[in-house]
Amino acid sequence: MKINFSLNNENIVVDTSPDTALSAILRENGIFSAKKGCDKGFCGACTVLLNNRPVPSCIVPVAMVRNSSVITLEYFCNTEDFKDIQAGFKSAGVELCGYCNAGKVFEAYDIIYKNERPDRNYIAKQVSYFPCNCTETETLVNGIILAANNRRKRLEKLSQGKVNGKK
Repeated sequence: MKINFSLNNENIVVDTSPDTALSAILRENGIFSAKKGCDKGFCGACTVLLNNRPVPSCIVPVAMVRNSSVITLEYFCNTEDFKDIQAGFKSAGVELCGYCNAGKVFEAYDIIYKNERPDRNYIAKQVSYFPCNCTETETLVNGIILAANNRRKRLEKLSQGKVNGKK
């Protein structure tokens, strides 16, 4: 079955069984940030943005992404939103081990995209849905709060017509 979707803002068509996991299609297309993990959708290692929402690509059948947008960490790393998250994580001491990066980054993005001033308890609840062995929950919560502050400041500058601190 031919299935078309946008992968990192490029339209592609795959010819595969509709129940093939999106993670398998990503690997076939040279995308390796969506790691092979638990294959049950719990670990966060294979997380991608599907229509701007984080999903575990290991449990998403490729038929579900027809005419949709899939963004992987490879592409997202080139965005201003990633820079905000990366700076917040670095300031808080959040480790990016390479295994669960996509889960941490996309969960942070989802939280700060939905709420520019996320509450500490809300963040802790959201990040509890996938296990992270390389970063303590409190450190990750602090990193997301700092990332939200970075994003808010950047967007405020943009709304005021300032770019790189200049008007």
